[in-house]
Amino acid sequence: MHAVSLNRRHFLLGAAAGMSALAMRPGLSYAVEGDTLVVRGASDIEVLDPAFQNGLLEEEIGRCLFVSLNRLDDVRSGAANWTLYGASELNQKSPTEIEFKLNDWLEWTGDFGPVTAEDVKFSFERVANPENKSAWAYAFDALDKVEVTGERSGIIHLKAPSAPFFVTTLPYYMGHIVCKKAVEAAGGKFTTEAPATAGPYIIEKWVPKQNITLAPNPKWKGPAPTFPKVRFEIVTDDDSAALAYESKSLQYTKISLNTLANYREKLPADTELIEMNGNRFVWLAINLGNPKFADEKVRRALQYALDVNQIMDGSYSGLAAPATGVVPPSMIGHREAILFPADAAKAQALLEEAGVSDLKIELAAQNDKTSQLTCQIIQAVFGAVGVTVDIKTYDDGVYWTLGDKSSGDTYKTLEMVLMSFAGGVDPSENLTWFRPSQIGVYNWSQFDSPEFEQLYLDGMKETDKDKRSVIYKKMQDIMEQSGGFIFLTHETFAAVVRKGLKPCIMADGYLDVTRFGKS
Repeated sequence: MHAVSLNRRHFLLGAAAGMSALAMRPGLSYAVEGDTLVVRGASDIEVLDPAFQNGLLEEEIGRCLFVSLNRLDDVRSGAANWTLYGASELNQKSPTEIEFKLNDWLEWTGDFGPVTAEDVKFSFERVANPENKSAWAYAFDALDKVEVTGERSGIIHLKAPSAPFFVTTLPYYMGHIVCKKAVEAAGGKFTTEAPATAGPYIIEKWVPKQNITLAPNPKWKGPAPTFPKVRFEIVTDDDSAALAYESKSLQYTKISLNTLANYREKLPADTELIEMNGNRFVWLAINLGNPKFADEKVRRALQYALDVNQIMDGSYSGLAAPATGVVPPSMIGHREAILFPADAAKAQALLEEAGVSDLKIELAAQNDKTSQLTCQIIQAVFGAVGVTVDIKTYDDGVYWTLGDKSSGDTYKTLEMVLMSFAGGVDPSENLTWFRPSQIGVYNWSQFDSPEFEQLYLDGMKETDKDKRSVIYKKMQDIMEQSGGFIFLTHETFAAVVRKGLKPCIMADGYLDVTRFGKS
């Protein structure tokens, strides 16, 4: 099959236009030197409530407003390394008991008093409660209850041992502690106005779709962040963000791989380049519930038809590698190869056996430049085996409703979707989204495998790394054999930062700006 001749140059004009709009914002000619840290926000905020947030900038803002019992270190120092944060003590008392004691200086904003063990109990059990329908409830599957033993002390009781609990649940957004009194007074949940916070920052100003400014929390008595103020400039497109950085509108930003290729040749002045293997995984979801894909031969034909290397060259400038599953090379459970490698002849033969000669597929995707280009390559490659692809792109707000059953029945009629998720520090985080309970939430393939679910539960309890690895490899085999998935890549992570600035980057590529420093 001939390579598809597409590349990112088609989109540079659009990126420049986006940068022109950014430059027109008041006070955004140059990033402030000194006490204000100015970084890129890749999205706007919609929900800051840890139980219901969507991710992206909400995760980064959440780390500034709330505390967790522990927190992960910069991924470059070891993805699974953690230190105490809201807790002064956090100990594994037994395989199913975790004792904690909160720092005695933690206080809520407003008149809500000290942060208590009752707040921890409320926060964790609130996310875990099925009635609240939190998308993050999976992280507390192992939770039985939180026992309050004192004003600031308690015991987390687990139903069964959980190998990744300390690194996948406690330090992430679902483990952020909220104020019971304040949240209940607000009606049980909140969106962009937190009724009380206890982290080192508070929101000083929010200009929707432009920026968010954080100021010091006067009630914070913990270690002071290096930067008294932080401003997130909202730039959704990677190429536009690079242009904003070059104009000195930002001090740090994640960049596209096209920009990485250019910056390898010549960096902007006073800049350091950060490049590392990433955990954000990208795949094609094929809706197993759609009648178009009822025949396994059709699904298998689509898997054989797509030469992922062409996407790596065209969308990622040759700087990313094809994925073998949802678990990246750096983790236990990584597979060495996929089961159905590209073979156009096999794809065409299977379509003929299925009696399909005019298959038309609607491909849904986000409207960022990398996604658009990837869709165009998929369209061309599938076209070579007689499959017509109609591309439908959406902005973030609409896109994430497509497979959400709470937004209607669209999730039932989806055909194919280009998807990407930020991975974590444990394979269970990358695999949990494909459990039966996630159908109509984030499992847009409607992949429903009891065997997969049981293996997931087995993996959570298993503490032997080699045995866990076997479990997670098998789970990815089951996913691929279903025909509901075509694995594309784990995106290489690339960012630029001003010399003299020390960023703190999490395993999922998001930031902890509370721990940015100066070198």
